[in-house]
Amino acid sequence: MATLILTVVGPDRPGLVRALSEAVAAHGGSWLESRMARLAGQFVGIVLVQAPEALLDDLRRLESQGLRIVAQTVPGDAAGGDTGRAPANVAANPVAAATMGPRLALEVVGNDRPGIVRDIAQILAGGGVNIEELTTGVVSGSFSGEPLFRVTALLRAPSEAAVDAMRAGLERLGNELMVDIQPAGDG
Repeated sequence: MATLILTVVGPDRPGLVRALSEAVAAHGGSWLESRMARLAGQFVGIVLVQAPEALLDDLRRLESQGLRIVAQTVPGDAAGGDTGRAPANVAANPVAAATMGPRLALEVVGNDRPGIVRDIAQILAGGGVNIEELTTGVVSGSFSGEPLFRVTALLRAPSEAAVDAMRAGLERLGNELMVDIQPAGDG
C-alpha cells in the first residue's frame, strides 16, 4: 500500500466524489482525509489515501471524464499524523520545529483589498509560523454591505515569541483588520 496525496480539479457535477471514492475502494484502499470545494464552477479537491499504486491507472480513466488528477506519493510514514513527539532532528530542522510548537486558530476580517493574503503570509513566514490549513473568502459586511475579506487558518508557531511577533505584525497591517488568535486543539 502506498500513501498518496491526490489533487483533483475539473468541472463541477454530481458524482465526482462517488467516482473517486469508488476507485479507491475498488483497490481496497482507505480514504484518510480530504478537503473539497466548488470554486468558480470547478470541483477542487485534495485527498489523502492509502491504496495500491494500481489505483493510478483507474484515476487516469477518470481523467477522460474531464478531471485533472495529480498524484504525489508520500514518503515513509509522513502521513501518520501528529504524534506529539518531537523528531530527533527537530533542532537541526526548522520545518520540523514549526510543526511542534503551539497550534493556533487565526481569524482575520477586514476590508477587501489587493495583496491582503500576501501581507498576512509574509508576516507568518517571517516568524517561522507554518500554515496547516487556510480558508479565504469574501463576505458581505453585516451593517455596510461592503465586501469584507475573511481568512481562517490553523497554524503552528515555533515558540510563544513567534506568536507574539505574529500578533504584532498583524496589528501593524492596520486598523482595518480584526485579528483573533486563539489556541487550537491538537487534532
